[in-house]
Amino acid sequence: MILLITGPTHTGKTKLAQRVLEKYGFPYLSVDHLKMGLIRAGYTGLTPTDDDEALTAYLWPVVREIVKTAVENRQNLTVEGCYIPFDWEKDFGAEYLPHLRFVCLAMTERYIRQSFDAILAHASDIEDRREEELTPEALVAENRRTLERCRVHGVTPLLIDGTYDVDLEL
Repeated sequence: MILLITGPTHTGKTKLAQRVLEKYGFPYLSVDHLKMGLIRAGYTGLTPTDDDEALTAYLWPVVREIVKTAVENRQNLTVEGCYIPFDWEKDFGAEYLPHLRFVCLAMTERYIRQSFDAILAHASDIEDRREEELTPEALVAENRRTLERCRVHGVTPLLIDGTYDVDLEL
């Protein structure tokens, strides 16, 4: 099985991928790591601060082919990152789709406003983050956009509300 995990910043995509690794033994690919490797190696003129659409257009074709290779080799893999498009299914034939599961994490506005300090406190639990400019308003807006994309694409988000206790049963 290939698990695709997406969602806005600070929703715990990497944390969930780490939990899946520990619980089920699925290795994971961080699309952020791939992005930084390609940028640092000079394979693209894009930068970490370019808009998500430009980065998705650049990264998704590579990630898509990694996913296909894993399916063809009957391997389990979690791919996590915000650069997985909501219309990802169009890129896979019928032989791949039964092996793919898409999960979108999102936080409610109430959760963000009540837990913003805790969200920041846990930002570096899995990876080192230096987020000096993140505001509750920006996080609320990004999560609203994600929830709208979920609605448009018929995706039921894994909603974070009340407490952060995200886990998956595979």
